[in-house]
Amino acid sequence: MQLPTEIFGEVVVVHAPDQLGGLEVDQFVKFMSRIEPKRVVLDLDNVEVIDSAGLTAILDVQDQLRTASGDLRIATNNQWNRKILEITRLSQGLDVFDSVIEAVKSYRQVPAGSNS
Repeated sequence: MQLPTEIFGEVVVVHAPDQLGGLEVDQFVKFMSRIEPKRVVLDLDNVEVIDSAGLTAILDVQDQLRTASGDLRIATNNQWNRKILEITRLSQGLDVFDSVIEAVKSYRQVPAGSNS
């Protein structure tokens, strides 16, 4: 799996696939494990389907990045995806921003590896 990425200084923005679940999950986690640098923004705006396996994969990726002194921020203005994150209470454990720009800028306010 190859996903579109953009680099903004020390931050990599990954644009998630249209579907994040089922068969895509293992490939998604493998792709994300190879990302450098380890400060990552995951853009969920164009994700149309996200299931429990996809949500678990996001948490797994966050754990992997934090273990490597990095972090994961979520960017989405998609109301359905925001609602899923709220209902599952994942928004409490993930840093969720309305835009990629806000998420990228948030890394400037926190030193690398501080997990906040």
